[in-house]
Amino acid sequence: MSPISMTSSSESLDITLYLDHLLVERGLSQNTLSAYARDLGRYLEFIDSKSKDFAQVDESDLADFLTFLRNGNSEHATLSATSAARTLIAVRGFHKFMARENGGLDPAQSVKPPTPSRRLPKALSVNQIERIIASTGDGSTAKSLRDCALIELLYSTGARISELIDLDRNDLKDPITSLRLLGKGGKERIVPVGKYAVDAMEKYLVRARPALLANGNSGNERALFLNQRGTRLSRQSAWEIIRTAAKNAGIEVEISPHTMRHSFATHLLDGGADIRTVQELLGHASVATTQIYTLVTIDRLREAYASAHPRAQIKA
Repeated sequence: MSPISMTSSSESLDITLYLDHLLVERGLSQNTLSAYARDLGRYLEFIDSKSKDFAQVDESDLADFLTFLRNGNSEHATLSATSAARTLIAVRGFHKFMARENGGLDPAQSVKPPTPSRRLPKALSVNQIERIIASTGDGSTAKSLRDCALIELLYSTGARISELIDLDRNDLKDPITSLRLLGKGGKERIVPVGKYAVDAMEKYLVRARPALLANGNSGNERALFLNQRGTRLSRQSAWEIIRTAAKNAGIEVEISPHTMRHSFATHLLDGGADIRTVQELLGHASVATTQIYTLVTIDRLREAYASAHPRAQIKA
């Protein structure tokens, strides 16, 4: 059962209107909209459990909901500060929208989301990434060629996995020198494609994609990356490809498609790229989002300095 279907028909309509507003005015992705729908469904379910109507909600109810998110119960797991903050942001936005539409007060205005602890992005070493790519296979099957091309392209461009699997064949121009990506908020950017990724993509396009396409029905010709059934590769399948490759490579840390993005940014900064360039390549709206990667490189510089300089004695 979807979160929205658990609310009253009027509340369902209100959530739908709000999500439509986010789609049109802010250009949020379908993945983000789905997350907001789940968050709002959970919130309205909580309000219903208190035997209150939405119009009766006050600031104390919002505070109780935040406590509920952080503590959980027998039916709902405890959320991290990051997840609780995202949920409360969705709720605050919904209340603001409803107050503006209906002319009422906004009880969520003064309720602040929890501040997540600042975590450094996880980045793999160049050697680890090379091992992951090598573990996709010897290129004797369409699957191994596709998996190699997908991972090479992720690491070469720093793209989000959703940006790659949403690509159509026509989005990739011949010869392959760059890639046009559509990021969050519908923001478009052009990123260069490195030689290794170009070679892997050419092998995939010539030898693997036609074979995968032959496994499906007509009408799937648009998608760039295909699954074994000849249809567009899903996010879940892409995650599994990377997890399997990492496992086969003997990488014990938990990784995801975003790990490739983190590694891309970290390795560029380690190699001397300036932060504004990395910001543009990642498609970050603010350089402040990109600056977290500089903390990774500073830590590495400190480690190298401490191990190499005879009188370093750096304090933690």
